[in-house]
Amino acid sequence: MELTVSGLKKRYGAVEALAGVEFAVDAGEFFAILGPSGAGKTTLLRILAGIDTPDEGRISLDGRDLAQVPVRARNTAMVFQTFALYPHMTTFDNLAYPLREARVPNAEIRARVGQVAEMLKLSHTLDRKPGTLSGGEQQRCAIGRALVRRPKLLLLDEPLTNLDAKLRHDTRAEFKRLHRELGTTTIIYATPDQLEALSMGQQIGVLDHGRIVQIAPPQQLYAEPGNRFVASLVGDPPINLVRGTLGERSGRRTIDLPFVELDAQPWEASLNGLETGATVDVGLRPHAIVPREGEAKGPRFAARVFLPEPLGDVTILNILAERDSRLKMVLPHEEAHRLKADDILTCEVDLAQVCLFAGESGTAIRRSRTENSP
Repeated sequence: MELTVSGLKKRYGAVEALAGVEFAVDAGEFFAILGPSGAGKTTLLRILAGIDTPDEGRISLDGRDLAQVPVRARNTAMVFQTFALYPHMTTFDNLAYPLREARVPNAEIRARVGQVAEMLKLSHTLDRKPGTLSGGEQQRCAIGRALVRRPKLLLLDEPLTNLDAKLRHDTRAEFKRLHRELGTTTIIYATPDQLEALSMGQQIGVLDHGRIVQIAPPQQLYAEPGNRFVASLVGDPPINLVRGTLGERSGRRTIDLPFVELDAQPWEASLNGLETGATVDVGLRPHAIVPREGEAKGPRFAARVFLPEPLGDVTILNILAERDSRLKMVLPHEEAHRLKADDILTCEVDLAQVCLFAGESGTAIRRSRTENSP
């Protein structure tokens, strides 16, 4: 069931929660909405579910305008941040509740509840009440109560927020398995956690102040962020953003940073409208900075280690280039364990992993196409 959202606006007094949201989701797709707190994620999902009504805009399922469809007839289910289970009911009764409200025959209720409980590994909890369940079991029960209705559209509003780190990790894998088994159910998953979005979403829509600013598959979102905001939101550790200026040396354009000069040739065509001296923001992924000796393969600069952060198999190195340019780089543990605070490094930049943004607007400056570009 294809979902299309166009021109969606919603205001609460002086607060503009949604400012013209537009996107489309294919039938059976797992679509993640990524955005910080206050971006409008919950408002968007509540409108899709029919709980709230938009001030403007249109939502259609397979070409049918949902404004003309009563909530009960939308074949849509939503799971909230808080599980909202009925504490006096058993797991079985919580799962069966929406079917009883819809006056489904008892035999079919038992069959459908059993099927969902088995899929979500809840069969052993059917006689227990929510207060005796673990956080993960409560979360799966809330999802099961939505799934038992067999919705074509499943809306998930930050469903992992209340789980601990291990449960979040395990449940991400469960969601991917669940999506595969459901087959035709379209899932809209809202989260402020870029790890959740990147690991589960087939497509990701980035929401910023009530607008979708980019839609892309996970790898493209990471490698080709559409603007400075997306670049800073996606990636762990976060991207290093450094203000630079456009320069010129011996007839070739350069990007001058406080600690290194970069060749602007990869962006030459896109920089045609900018004059020498214009400001740009350079995005250096932590993985794009590496310690290097011997023959140079890219631009180099000297830096001092001021804080190593060991994380087991990798180490985040906080380094200082020049006097006040603080950067992060990531190294495998076997390379980083020899380094300590105040060590001096020669660092090299992998230009292939560098992103460039207009200094004022923050819009991505794309690399020039070559003959071999798609």
